[in-house]
Amino acid sequence: MRRFTILLAALGLSACGGGDMDDLQRFVAEAGKDMQGKIEPLPEVKVYEPFTYGAFDLPDPFKPRKLSSGGGGGVQPDFARPREPLEAFSLETLKMVGVLAKKGVMHAVIKTPENAIYHVRTGNYAGQNFGRITQISDTEVTLRETVQDSAGDWSERTSSLMLQE
Repeated sequence: MRRFTILLAALGLSACGGGDMDDLQRFVAEAGKDMQGKIEPLPEVKVYEPFTYGAFDLPDPFKPRKLSSGGGGGVQPDFARPREPLEAFSLETLKMVGVLAKKGVMHAVIKTPENAIYHVRTGNYAGQNFGRITQISDTEVTLRETVQDSAGDWSERTSSLMLQE
């Protein structure tokens, strides 16, 4: 029985081989005639020109400028006076939370971002722009700040802290 199976398999394989495949070979030969690849030429290589950076002597734009104590025109702040605690915070981060009257003098209650409470009166300083408190009312604290512009000149501006509910 085993010989019969082998013989049958051999006959089956011989039937698959040979035969007329001329039409298939002709198709493959004709189909490849029109297919010609077109390769674009390589781009021209540009000569490398090194860049010389010459701005080492210019000020770094990413570092804050240092305020100069001289040279600018206008009113200048007193750099020699001792700094007050509220000058460590920007004016935008300070909040006026109340007012007090002590011996006839108005005091404002100022809260810092660290939740510390300070009592200030007219003449005290607050903010990082040399802001001096000029007036305290029931609803706001008015300050006169001394700021330096890009040309180095000093000028004064008025700012205020409104009472926070």
